[in-house]
Amino acid sequence: MQSPRPPASQDPLQQKQLRRVALSGLLGTAVELYDFLVYGTVAALVFGELFFPEADPAVGTIAAFGTFAAGYLARPLGGIVFGHFGDRVGRKSIMLLTMLMMGTGSFLIGLLPTYDAIGVWAPVLLVTLRVVQGLAIGGEWGGATLMVVEHVEHAGGKRRGLWSSATQLGAPLGSVLSAGVVTLVSALPDDDFRSWGWRIPFLLSVVLLGVGLFVRLKVTESPLFQEARRTQESTATPPKPPILELLRKPKPVLQAACVGIGAFTAQSLLTGFMISYAVTHGYTRPQVLTAVTLASVVALFVLPAASAFSDRVGRRPVVLAGAVASAALAFPIVALVDSGSPGLLILAICLGHGVAQSTMYGPLGALLSEMFGTRVRYTGASLGYQGATLIGAGFSPLIAGSLLAAYKGSSTPLAVLLCAGALITVITLWFMRETSGEALVTDGPAGTSGARPRTPSDQMTP
Repeated sequence: MQSPRPPASQDPLQQKQLRRVALSGLLGTAVELYDFLVYGTVAALVFGELFFPEADPAVGTIAAFGTFAAGYLARPLGGIVFGHFGDRVGRKSIMLLTMLMMGTGSFLIGLLPTYDAIGVWAPVLLVTLRVVQGLAIGGEWGGATLMVVEHVEHAGGKRRGLWSSATQLGAPLGSVLSAGVVTLVSALPDDDFRSWGWRIPFLLSVVLLGVGLFVRLKVTESPLFQEARRTQESTATPPKPPILELLRKPKPVLQAACVGIGAFTAQSLLTGFMISYAVTHGYTRPQVLTAVTLASVVALFVLPAASAFSDRVGRRPVVLAGAVASAALAFPIVALVDSGSPGLLILAICLGHGVAQSTMYGPLGALLSEMFGTRVRYTGASLGYQGATLIGAGFSPLIAGSLLAAYKGSSTPLAVLLCAGALITVITLWFMRETSGEALVTDGPAGTSGARPRTPSDQMTP
Protein backbone atom coordinates (compact mmCIF):
# COMPACT_ATOMS: atom_id res chain seq x y z
CA MET A 1 0.00 0.00 0.00
CA GLN A 2 1.43 3.33 -1.03
CA SER A 3 2.13 5.70 1.85
CA PRO A 4 0.43 9.09 1.69
CA ARG A 5 2.39 12.04 0.44
CA PRO A 6 3.34 14.79 2.90
CA PRO A 7 1.01 17.74 3.20
CA ALA A 8 1.18 19.99 0.16
CA SER A 9 1.73 22.96 2.45
CA GLN A 10 5.27 21.62 3.02
CA ASP A 11 6.05 21.51 -0.71
CA PRO A 12 8.22 24.52 -1.70
CA LEU A 13 6.89 24.47 -5.26
CA GLN A 14 3.32 24.40 -3.98
CA GLN A 15 4.06 27.32 -1.66
CA LYS A 16 5.65 29.27 -4.52
CA GLN A 17 2.57 28.70 -6.66
CA LEU A 18 0.30 29.70 -3.78
CA ARG A 19 2.15 32.98 -3.35
CA ARG A 20 1.93 33.60 -7.09
CA VAL A 21 -1.82 32.92 -7.06
CA ALA A 22 -2.25 35.29 -4.11
CA LEU A 23 -0.31 38.02 -5.94
CA SER A 24 -2.47 37.42 -9.01
CA GLY A 25 -5.62 37.91 -6.95
CA LEU A 26 -4.19 41.03 -5.34
CA LEU A 27 -3.36 42.61 -8.70
CA GLY A 28 -6.71 41.67 -10.22
CA THR A 29 -8.70 43.30 -7.44
CA ALA A 30 -6.34 46.29 -7.46
CA VAL A 31 -7.04 46.81 -11.18
CA GLU A 32 -10.77 46.39 -10.51
CA LEU A 33 -10.93 48.91 -7.67
CA TYR A 34 -8.51 51.31 -9.32
CA ASP A 35 -10.66 51.45 -12.46
CA PHE A 36 -13.96 51.75 -10.61
CA LEU A 37 -12.77 54.24 -8.00
CA VAL A 38 -11.02 56.40 -10.59
CA TYR A 39 -14.32 56.56 -12.42
CA GLY A 40 -16.27 57.32 -9.24
CA THR A 41 -13.85 60.07 -8.25
CA VAL A 42 -13.65 61.73 -11.65
CA ALA A 43 -17.42 61.39 -12.08
CA ALA A 44 -17.89 63.29 -8.84
CA LEU A 45 -15.52 66.04 -10.00
CA VAL A 46 -16.08 66.72 -13.70
CA PHE A 47 -18.12 64.11 -15.59
CA GLY A 48 -21.39 65.95 -15.03
CA GLU A 49 -20.23 68.96 -17.03
CA LEU A 50 -18.13 67.02 -19.57
CA PHE A 51 -20.69 64.38 -20.58
CA PHE A 52 -24.03 65.85 -19.41
CA PRO A 53 -23.55 69.61 -19.88
CA GLU A 54 -27.18 70.44 -20.65
CA ALA A 55 -28.32 69.32 -17.22
CA ASP A 56 -28.17 71.55 -14.16
CA PRO A 57 -25.24 70.72 -11.80
CA ALA A 58 -27.27 68.52 -9.44
CA VAL A 59 -28.86 66.54 -12.26
CA GLY A 60 -25.50 66.29 -14.02
CA THR A 61 -23.89 64.76 -10.95
CA ILE A 62 -26.74 62.27 -10.54
CA ALA A 63 -26.46 61.37 -14.26
CA ALA A 64 -22.72 60.84 -13.88
CA PHE A 65 -23.31 58.52 -10.94
CA GLY A 66 -26.01 56.85 -13.03
CA THR A 67 -23.33 55.68 -15.44
CA PHE A 68 -21.45 54.51 -12.33
CA ALA A 69 -24.49 52.41 -11.41
CA ALA A 70 -24.71 51.08 -14.98
CA GLY A 71 -21.39 49.36 -14.43
CA TYR A 72 -22.72 47.78 -11.26
CA LEU A 73 -25.92 46.64 -12.98
CA ALA A 74 -23.83 44.64 -15.44
CA ARG A 75 -21.82 42.94 -12.69
CA PRO A 76 -24.33 40.22 -11.69
CA LEU A 77 -24.77 39.33 -15.38
CA GLY A 78 -21.00 39.12 -15.70
CA GLY A 79 -20.95 36.88 -12.65
CA ILE A 80 -23.43 34.52 -14.30
CA VAL A 81 -21.72 34.46 -17.72
CA PHE A 82 -18.10 34.25 -16.62
CA GLY A 83 -19.01 32.15 -13.60
CA HIS A 84 -20.57 29.57 -15.92
CA PHE A 85 -17.45 29.25 -18.04
CA GLY A 86 -15.22 29.43 -14.96
CA ASP A 87 -17.07 26.43 -13.53
CA ARG A 88 -16.98 24.59 -16.85
CA VAL A 89 -13.79 25.64 -18.67
CA GLY A 90 -11.52 26.66 -15.82
CA ARG A 91 -10.63 29.51 -13.50
CA LYS A 92 -7.39 30.69 -15.12
CA SER A 93 -8.57 31.41 -18.67
CA ILE A 94 -11.55 33.41 -17.44
CA MET A 95 -9.34 35.40 -15.07
CA LEU A 96 -7.12 36.44 -17.98
CA LEU A 97 -10.11 37.45 -20.12
CA THR A 98 -11.85 39.50 -17.42
CA MET A 99 -8.68 41.39 -16.50
CA LEU A 100 -8.04 42.23 -20.15
CA MET A 101 -11.60 43.51 -20.65
CA MET A 102 -11.49 45.51 -17.46
CA GLY A 103 -8.20 47.30 -18.08
CA THR A 104 -8.96 47.94 -21.73
CA GLY A 105 -12.33 49.48 -20.86
CA SER A 106 -10.71 51.90 -18.44
CA PHE A 107 -8.02 52.85 -20.97
CA LEU A 108 -10.65 53.58 -23.63
CA ILE A 109 -12.61 55.81 -21.22
CA GLY A 110 -9.46 57.91 -21.03
CA LEU A 111 -9.60 58.36 -24.81
CA LEU A 112 -13.30 59.25 -25.04
CA PRO A 113 -14.34 62.52 -26.72
CA THR A 114 -16.60 64.67 -24.53
CA TYR A 115 -20.09 66.01 -25.22
CA ASP A 116 -18.69 69.17 -26.81
CA ALA A 117 -16.90 67.05 -29.44
CA ILE A 118 -19.46 64.40 -30.44
CA GLY A 119 -22.68 65.34 -28.66
CA VAL A 120 -24.97 62.64 -27.31
CA TRP A 121 -22.61 59.87 -28.46
CA ALA A 122 -20.22 60.83 -25.65
CA PRO A 123 -22.50 59.68 -22.78
CA VAL A 124 -23.66 56.69 -24.88
CA LEU A 125 -20.08 55.49 -25.34
CA LEU A 126 -19.31 56.18 -21.69
CA VAL A 127 -22.21 54.02 -20.52
CA THR A 128 -21.24 51.28 -23.01
CA LEU A 129 -17.69 51.11 -21.69
CA ARG A 130 -18.99 51.08 -18.11
CA VAL A 131 -21.19 48.10 -18.95
CA VAL A 132 -18.23 46.26 -20.50
CA GLN A 133 -16.23 46.96 -17.36
CA GLY A 134 -19.11 45.80 -15.20
CA LEU A 135 -19.42 42.53 -17.08
CA ALA A 136 -15.71 41.86 -16.72
CA ILE A 137 -15.58 42.75 -13.05
CA GLY A 138 -18.59 40.52 -12.46
CA GLY A 139 -16.38 37.55 -13.26
CA GLU A 140 -13.04 38.90 -12.02
CA TRP A 141 -13.42 38.73 -8.26
CA GLY A 142 -14.85 35.21 -8.21
CA GLY A 143 -12.03 33.74 -10.27
CA ALA A 144 -9.28 35.54 -8.37
CA THR A 145 -10.66 34.61 -4.95
CA LEU A 146 -11.44 30.99 -5.77
CA MET A 147 -8.02 30.40 -7.23
CA VAL A 148 -6.48 31.45 -3.91
CA VAL A 149 -8.96 29.62 -1.69
CA GLU A 150 -8.82 26.39 -3.71
CA HIS A 151 -5.02 26.38 -3.87
CA VAL A 152 -4.95 26.87 -0.09
CA GLU A 153 -7.37 23.96 0.34
CA HIS A 154 -5.12 21.78 -1.82
CA ALA A 155 -2.22 22.78 0.43
CA GLY A 156 -3.97 21.62 3.60
CA GLY A 157 -6.66 24.26 4.11
CA LYS A 158 -4.84 26.25 6.79
CA ARG A 159 -5.26 30.06 6.99
CA ARG A 160 -7.84 30.29 4.21
CA GLY A 161 -8.97 33.63 5.54
CA LEU A 162 -5.49 35.13 5.64
CA TRP A 163 -4.50 33.90 2.19
CA SER A 164 -7.79 34.99 0.61
CA SER A 165 -7.30 38.44 2.09
CA ALA A 166 -4.67 38.99 -0.61
CA THR A 167 -7.51 39.32 -3.10
CA GLN A 168 -9.46 41.58 -0.74
CA LEU A 169 -6.31 43.61 -0.12
CA GLY A 170 -6.41 44.71 -3.73
CA ALA A 171 -9.37 46.95 -2.84
CA PRO A 172 -7.51 49.36 -0.53
CA LEU A 173 -4.43 49.11 -2.74
CA GLY A 174 -6.49 50.12 -5.77
CA SER A 175 -8.06 52.87 -3.67
CA VAL A 176 -4.64 54.21 -2.63
CA LEU A 177 -3.41 54.18 -6.21
CA SER A 178 -6.56 55.79 -7.63
CA ALA A 179 -6.78 58.46 -4.94
CA GLY A 180 -3.06 59.19 -5.23
CA VAL A 181 -3.15 59.60 -9.00
CA VAL A 182 -6.34 61.68 -8.97
CA THR A 183 -4.91 63.85 -6.18
CA LEU A 184 -1.90 64.64 -8.33
CA VAL A 185 -3.86 65.46 -11.47
CA SER A 186 -6.54 67.39 -9.58
CA ALA A 187 -3.80 69.75 -8.40
CA LEU A 188 -3.59 70.98 -11.99
CA PRO A 189 -5.28 74.27 -12.87
CA ASP A 190 -9.01 73.72 -13.32
CA ASP A 191 -8.93 74.37 -17.05
CA ASP A 192 -6.13 71.84 -17.58
CA PHE A 193 -7.82 69.25 -15.37
CA ARG A 194 -11.10 69.58 -17.27
CA SER A 195 -9.52 69.54 -20.71
CA TRP A 196 -7.00 66.71 -20.39
CA GLY A 197 -5.89 66.06 -16.79
CA TRP A 198 -8.87 63.83 -15.94
CA ARG A 199 -7.79 61.38 -18.67
CA ILE A 200 -4.41 60.54 -17.10
CA PRO A 201 -5.68 58.18 -14.33
CA PHE A 202 -7.63 56.14 -16.90
CA LEU A 203 -4.71 55.89 -19.30
CA LEU A 204 -2.34 54.81 -16.51
CA SER A 205 -4.51 51.73 -15.85
CA VAL A 206 -2.70 50.04 -18.74
CA VAL A 207 0.38 49.73 -16.48
CA LEU A 208 -1.51 47.75 -13.84
CA LEU A 209 -3.09 45.69 -16.60
CA GLY A 210 0.28 44.70 -18.05
CA VAL A 211 1.71 43.66 -14.68
CA GLY A 212 -1.42 41.70 -13.79
CA LEU A 213 -1.51 39.77 -17.05
CA PHE A 214 2.19 38.91 -16.73
CA VAL A 215 1.66 37.38 -13.29
CA ARG A 216 -1.53 35.55 -14.24
CA LEU A 217 0.05 33.82 -17.21
CA LYS A 218 2.37 32.05 -14.74
CA VAL A 219 -0.42 30.77 -12.49
CA THR A 220 -1.53 27.11 -12.66
CA GLU A 221 -5.16 26.00 -12.77
CA SER A 222 -7.05 25.35 -9.52
CA PRO A 223 -6.37 21.77 -8.26
CA LEU A 224 -9.91 21.47 -6.87
CA PHE A 225 -11.40 22.46 -10.22
CA GLN A 226 -9.25 19.88 -12.02
CA GLU A 227 -10.36 17.22 -9.57
CA ALA A 228 -14.03 18.17 -9.98
CA ARG A 229 -13.71 18.07 -13.77
CA ARG A 230 -12.11 14.61 -13.69
CA THR A 231 -14.92 13.39 -11.45
CA GLN A 232 -17.55 14.84 -13.79
CA GLU A 233 -15.89 13.34 -16.87
CA SER A 234 -16.02 9.89 -15.28
CA THR A 235 -19.82 10.05 -15.00
CA ALA A 236 -22.27 9.61 -17.83
CA THR A 237 -24.65 12.33 -16.61
CA PRO A 238 -24.04 15.71 -18.27
CA PRO A 239 -23.77 18.55 -15.73
CA LYS A 240 -26.52 21.12 -15.43
CA PRO A 241 -25.60 24.79 -15.94
CA PRO A 242 -24.42 26.15 -12.57
CA ILE A 243 -26.99 28.96 -12.59
CA LEU A 244 -29.86 26.46 -12.88
CA GLU A 245 -28.57 24.49 -9.91
CA LEU A 246 -28.26 27.67 -7.88
CA LEU A 247 -31.71 28.96 -8.81
CA ARG A 248 -33.21 25.65 -7.77
CA LYS A 249 -32.06 26.37 -4.21
CA PRO A 250 -31.17 30.08 -4.12
CA LYS A 251 -30.73 30.52 -0.35
CA PRO A 252 -26.88 30.56 -0.37
CA VAL A 253 -26.77 33.13 -3.19
CA LEU A 254 -29.25 35.39 -1.39
CA GLN A 255 -27.29 35.08 1.85
CA ALA A 256 -24.02 35.78 0.05
CA ALA A 257 -25.48 38.92 -1.52
CA CYS A 258 -27.02 40.24 1.69
CA VAL A 259 -24.04 39.61 3.95
CA GLY A 260 -21.84 41.87 1.82
CA ILE A 261 -24.25 44.82 1.54
CA GLY A 262 -22.94 46.55 4.66
CA ALA A 263 -19.33 46.52 3.47
CA PHE A 264 -20.13 47.81 -0.01
CA THR A 265 -22.55 50.50 1.20
CA ALA A 266 -19.83 51.86 3.49
CA GLN A 267 -17.17 51.60 0.79
CA SER A 268 -19.25 53.46 -1.78
CA LEU A 269 -20.51 56.22 0.50
CA LEU A 270 -17.22 56.84 2.29
CA THR A 271 -14.99 56.90 -0.80
CA GLY A 272 -16.52 57.90 -4.15
CA PHE A 273 -19.66 59.67 -2.92
CA MET A 274 -17.90 61.33 0.00
CA ILE A 275 -15.67 63.23 -2.42
CA SER A 276 -18.64 64.98 -4.01
CA TYR A 277 -20.35 65.49 -0.63
CA ALA A 278 -17.33 66.93 1.16
CA VAL A 279 -16.36 69.27 -1.68
CA THR A 280 -19.85 70.81 -1.62
CA HIS A 281 -19.38 71.33 2.14
CA GLY A 282 -16.31 73.50 1.79
CA TYR A 283 -13.41 71.03 1.58
CA THR A 284 -10.92 71.20 -1.26
CA ARG A 285 -10.43 68.24 -3.59
CA PRO A 286 -6.89 67.52 -2.32
CA GLN A 287 -8.14 67.50 1.29
CA VAL A 288 -10.84 64.93 0.57
CA LEU A 289 -8.61 62.76 -1.61
CA THR A 290 -5.92 62.82 1.07
CA ALA A 291 -8.47 61.57 3.62
CA VAL A 292 -9.55 58.72 1.33
CA THR A 293 -5.93 57.80 0.62
CA LEU A 294 -4.97 57.70 4.31
CA ALA A 295 -8.07 55.63 5.12
CA SER A 296 -7.05 53.12 2.45
CA VAL A 297 -3.57 52.93 3.96
CA VAL A 298 -5.17 52.07 7.31
CA ALA A 299 -7.24 49.41 5.52
CA LEU A 300 -4.06 47.80 4.19
CA PHE A 301 -3.28 46.81 7.79
CA VAL A 302 -6.77 46.25 9.23
CA LEU A 303 -8.03 44.06 6.40
CA PRO A 304 -5.46 41.21 6.60
CA ALA A 305 -5.55 41.38 10.41
CA ALA A 306 -9.34 40.90 10.39
CA SER A 307 -9.03 38.06 7.87
CA ALA A 308 -6.35 36.28 9.90
CA PHE A 309 -8.45 36.69 13.05
CA SER A 310 -11.40 35.09 11.23
CA ASP A 311 -9.28 31.94 10.85
CA ARG A 312 -9.11 31.75 14.65
CA VAL A 313 -12.57 32.83 15.83
CA GLY A 314 -14.66 32.37 12.68
CA ARG A 315 -15.91 34.53 9.80
CA ARG A 316 -19.23 35.44 11.37
CA PRO A 317 -17.94 37.11 14.58
CA VAL A 318 -15.41 39.25 12.68
CA VAL A 319 -17.83 40.43 9.99
CA LEU A 320 -20.45 41.05 12.70
CA ALA A 321 -18.01 43.20 14.68
CA GLY A 322 -17.30 45.31 11.58
CA ALA A 323 -21.01 45.75 10.83
CA VAL A 324 -21.85 46.79 14.40
CA ALA A 325 -18.94 49.25 14.38
CA SER A 326 -20.09 50.69 11.05
CA ALA A 327 -23.60 51.31 12.38
CA ALA A 328 -22.37 52.72 15.67
CA LEU A 329 -19.99 55.12 13.93
CA ALA A 330 -22.40 56.28 11.18
CA PHE A 331 -23.77 59.43 12.86
CA PRO A 332 -20.45 60.42 14.48
CA ILE A 333 -18.69 60.05 11.11
CA VAL A 334 -21.15 62.33 9.35
CA ALA A 335 -20.90 64.85 12.20
CA LEU A 336 -17.10 64.86 11.92
CA VAL A 337 -17.32 65.46 8.18
CA ASP A 338 -19.84 68.26 8.67
CA SER A 339 -17.49 69.97 11.14
CA GLY A 340 -15.47 71.48 8.30
CA SER A 341 -12.16 70.42 9.86
CA PRO A 342 -9.73 68.61 7.50
CA GLY A 343 -8.26 66.71 10.46
CA LEU A 344 -11.67 65.48 11.60
CA LEU A 345 -12.51 64.57 8.01
CA ILE A 346 -9.44 62.30 7.92
CA LEU A 347 -10.43 60.77 11.27
CA ALA A 348 -13.97 60.11 10.04
CA ILE A 349 -12.96 58.35 6.82
CA CYS A 350 -10.23 56.35 8.57
CA LEU A 351 -12.68 55.08 11.20
CA GLY A 352 -15.51 54.33 8.79
CA HIS A 353 -13.64 53.03 5.76
CA GLY A 354 -10.22 52.08 7.12
CA VAL A 355 -11.41 50.24 10.23
CA ALA A 356 -15.12 49.32 10.25
CA GLN A 357 -15.60 48.67 6.53
CA SER A 358 -12.31 46.76 6.22
CA THR A 359 -13.25 44.52 9.15
CA MET A 360 -16.47 43.58 7.36
CA TYR A 361 -14.83 43.20 3.96
CA GLY A 362 -11.69 41.23 4.83
CA PRO A 363 -13.19 37.77 5.55
CA LEU A 364 -15.76 37.95 2.71
CA GLY A 365 -13.57 36.13 0.18
CA ALA A 366 -13.22 33.05 2.35
CA LEU A 367 -16.78 33.29 3.69
CA LEU A 368 -18.45 33.33 0.28
CA SER A 369 -16.18 30.63 -1.14
CA GLU A 370 -17.09 28.27 1.71
CA MET A 371 -20.79 28.58 0.88
CA PHE A 372 -20.67 26.69 -2.46
CA GLY A 373 -19.41 23.37 -3.81
CA THR A 374 -16.67 23.36 -6.46
CA ARG A 375 -19.07 22.61 -9.33
CA VAL A 376 -20.94 25.89 -8.79
CA ARG A 377 -18.50 27.87 -6.63
CA TYR A 378 -17.38 30.34 -9.31
CA THR A 379 -20.95 31.18 -10.33
CA GLY A 380 -22.36 31.17 -6.82
CA ALA A 381 -19.67 33.26 -5.14
CA SER A 382 -19.53 35.71 -8.07
CA LEU A 383 -23.30 36.16 -8.17
CA GLY A 384 -23.53 36.68 -4.42
CA TYR A 385 -20.62 39.12 -4.33
CA GLN A 386 -21.79 41.12 -7.34
CA GLY A 387 -25.33 41.20 -6.02
CA ALA A 388 -23.96 42.81 -2.87
CA THR A 389 -21.99 45.36 -4.88
CA LEU A 390 -25.05 46.19 -7.01
CA ILE A 391 -27.28 46.88 -4.03
CA GLY A 392 -24.70 48.23 -1.59
CA ALA A 393 -22.35 50.18 -3.86
CA GLY A 394 -24.22 50.66 -7.13
CA PHE A 395 -27.36 52.31 -5.82
CA SER A 396 -26.11 53.93 -2.60
CA PRO A 397 -24.64 57.06 -4.26
CA LEU A 398 -27.83 57.59 -6.28
CA ILE A 399 -30.04 57.16 -3.22
CA ALA A 400 -27.79 59.36 -1.09
CA GLY A 401 -27.64 62.10 -3.72
CA SER A 402 -31.41 62.08 -4.18
CA LEU A 403 -32.14 62.12 -0.42
CA LEU A 404 -29.64 64.89 0.28
CA ALA A 405 -31.20 66.96 -2.53
CA ALA A 406 -34.67 66.37 -1.08
CA TYR A 407 -33.65 67.09 2.54
CA LYS A 408 -31.45 70.11 1.96
CA GLY A 409 -29.40 71.11 4.96
CA SER A 410 -29.62 67.68 6.61
CA SER A 411 -26.93 65.02 6.40
CA THR A 412 -29.02 62.49 8.34
CA PRO A 413 -29.89 60.40 5.23
CA LEU A 414 -26.21 59.62 4.71
CA ALA A 415 -25.85 58.22 8.22
CA VAL A 416 -29.14 56.33 7.94
CA LEU A 417 -27.96 54.64 4.74
CA LEU A 418 -24.75 53.51 6.45
CA CYS A 419 -26.78 52.07 9.33
CA ALA A 420 -29.23 50.34 6.97
CA GLY A 421 -26.46 48.57 5.05
CA ALA A 422 -24.82 47.39 8.27
CA LEU A 423 -28.16 46.17 9.66
CA ILE A 424 -28.76 43.98 6.60
CA THR A 425 -25.37 42.36 7.15
CA VAL A 426 -26.09 41.76 10.84
CA ILE A 427 -29.48 40.15 10.17
CA THR A 428 -28.03 37.91 7.45
CA LEU A 429 -25.20 36.69 9.71
CA TRP A 430 -27.77 35.59 12.26
CA PHE A 431 -29.09 32.95 9.84
CA MET A 432 -25.71 31.70 8.57
CA ARG A 433 -23.59 28.88 9.92
CA GLU A 434 -19.86 29.03 10.59
CA THR A 435 -17.63 27.21 8.07
CA SER A 436 -14.15 28.59 8.73
CA GLY A 437 -12.77 25.36 10.22
CA GLU A 438 -14.30 23.02 7.64
CA ALA A 439 -12.95 21.55 4.41
CA LEU A 440 -14.24 22.68 1.01
CA VAL A 441 -16.36 20.07 -0.71
CA THR A 442 -15.44 19.16 -4.26
CA ASP A 443 -18.88 18.25 -5.50
CA GLY A 444 -21.39 19.53 -3.00
CA PRO A 445 -25.01 20.06 -4.10
CA ALA A 446 -26.26 23.55 -4.73
CA GLY A 447 -28.26 25.01 -1.91
CA THR A 448 -26.00 23.53 0.77
CA SER A 449 -22.76 24.69 2.29
CA GLY A 450 -19.61 24.29 0.22
CA ALA A 451 -17.78 23.09 3.31
CA ARG A 452 -17.94 20.06 5.61
CA PRO A 453 -16.15 18.99 8.81
CA ARG A 454 -12.46 18.45 8.08
CA THR A 455 -11.00 14.94 8.23
CA PRO A 456 -7.33 13.82 8.46
CA SER A 457 -7.33 12.98 4.73
CA ASP A 458 -8.00 16.63 3.93
CA GLN A 459 -4.47 17.43 5.04
CA MET A 460 -3.01 15.25 2.30
CA THR A 461 -2.49 16.02 -1.34
CA PRO A 462 -5.02 14.06 -3.47
